[in-house]
Amino acid sequence: MNRLTSLLMMSLTAGALLAGCGRNEPAPSAQTQAAPPAAAASGKIVIGLDDNFPPMGFRNEKNELVGFDIDLAREAAKRLGVEVEFKPIDWSAKEAELNGRRVDALWNGLTITEQRRQNIGFTSPYMENHQIVVVPANSAIRTKADLAGRTVGVQDGSSAVDAVQKDAVAGSIKELRKFADNVTALMDLSAGRVDAIVMDEVVGRYYTAKKPGEYQVLDDHFGTEEYGVGTRKDDTELLAKLQKAMDDMKQDGSAARISTEWFGKDIIR
Repeated sequence: MNRLTSLLMMSLTAGALLAGCGRNEPAPSAQTQAAPPAAAASGKIVIGLDDNFPPMGFRNEKNELVGFDIDLAREAAKRLGVEVEFKPIDWSAKEAELNGRRVDALWNGLTITEQRRQNIGFTSPYMENHQIVVVPANSAIRTKADLAGRTVGVQDGSSAVDAVQKDAVAGSIKELRKFADNVTALMDLSAGRVDAIVMDEVVGRYYTAKKPGEYQVLDDHFGTEEYGVGTRKDDTELLAKLQKAMDDMKQDGSAARISTEWFGKDIIR
C-alpha cells in the first residue's frame, strides 16, 4: 500500500512539473531575450570623455565638467529631449568602453579614422584639426625633420600616435613616449624630459596661450584630421538623432555661437 501511494505521488508530481512548463510558454532563449533599449529611446545618453582635454572637455576650478564639446553635447541632448551624463573614461580604452555599453557615445575631440570606422559609427565631421608640434620657446627644433634623434611625447590612445608613426620622420625619432594625458606631457616638456609634444591643435593652442613665452608651435604639423561624434555601430537610431541635432545646430547658428564662446570665432564646419 505504501509503495502504491509512493508511485501515485511521483506520477502526480511529474505531471505538475510538465503542466508548469507549459508547451505554449517555452523558456526564453538567448535569441528571444529582448535586446537592451537603444540609447536614444532610453531617455538618457551617457557620453564618454577624457576630462583632461581642454578646451573640449575638462574640469574647471570648481571641479565641474566644462568645455566646447560639453556645451555642444548638452545642446544636442536638449533637442533630443533626453538627459545627458558625462562619464570620464580612460581614453586609450574608449572603444572598449563604448562597445561594452558603459557609455553610449564618445564626444571629446574624437578623430575620424578609417581604422576607427571599423568599430565606431560616426556623425559627419563638425571640426577640422591638426596634429601640431609644441616645443619649448628656446628650442632649436624648427621643423619635423629636426625631431630626428629626439624624444617626442604623445597622449596614449590619441590620433597623435598614428599621425607620428605614419610620417616619414617616425623612423628617425629616438623615442615616442606615451602619456596618460596632454597635461602631463606638457609638464615633462617644461621639465626637459621630452623634446617635443605632438598634440591636437585645439588643445595645444589653448595651453600655449595660457603660458605666453614658454612654448612655441612649429609651422610644420602632422596632417589635417576631422572630429566627429562616435556611437556603437549598431546604435543607428542614436547616430541618426545626433546627426540631425548637429545639422540643426549648424543651420540655426547655435553651434557657431558655442564655437565663438570658446574659440573667439566660428570654426564649425
